[in-house]
Amino acid sequence: MVASTLIRPVPIIFFFVSVIGFTHTHDKQRYLLRLLVGFWVMNIGNLIVQHFYQIHGGQAITNNIFADLFLAVLTMYGIFTFKQGKKLLGLGIILYPIIASIVALLFVQAGNGALTQIFLAIFPSVLLAEYNFLLYLAALMYLFRHNRNLQVLCIVIFSIIYLLMGQTQWIMIFSIIPIYLYNGQKGRSMKYFFYIFYPAHIWVLYIIAAIMSNRLS
Repeated sequence: MVASTLIRPVPIIFFFVSVIGFTHTHDKQRYLLRLLVGFWVMNIGNLIVQHFYQIHGGQAITNNIFADLFLAVLTMYGIFTFKQGKKLLGLGIILYPIIASIVALLFVQAGNGALTQIFLAIFPSVLLAEYNFLLYLAALMYLFRHNRNLQVLCIVIFSIIYLLMGQTQWIMIFSIIPIYLYNGQKGRSMKYFFYIFYPAHIWVLYIIAAIMSNRLS
């Protein structure tokens, strides 16, 4: 519980980095594709790990930050497309995360569980994103990418909202420290490190938890 609380600033830093990545990449569509492939690969990996290891009580792996990052960057791409003059296409892209969630809910209401699972495994949606509508904070940080003070203000406002709701996600306010201190310079290139480290560390922690759970049960 303590560990999950302390990492609340992490997704905001991920979102901030995604804004920088999207702003500076020469191939925005390829950047989106990498995140989507990461989402698919992690979904498959989650199923494989859970096939061989189960935590006593049936706890499943629900982590997949790639869904949040893909939807956040897709929303940025929608804003970018809108500003390029393709307003209808841009608006459709911006609305995709919500539309995908509505379609998934329609599958749920129709009682088609298998089709719902397949749809959610293929198409990222707000419905199963780890941080839900918090991904729109990334869109705001993209809009204010040339004004660090406004980016920080957005984080503060979202943090206050979560605090008033009584949710520990308000601790994300501490992400403003590294974000505000960022000097805008590119560090050592570790382009694909995150794509490997993130799912790997989730799977390793889950396997450890499964082994410990089964020994204690």
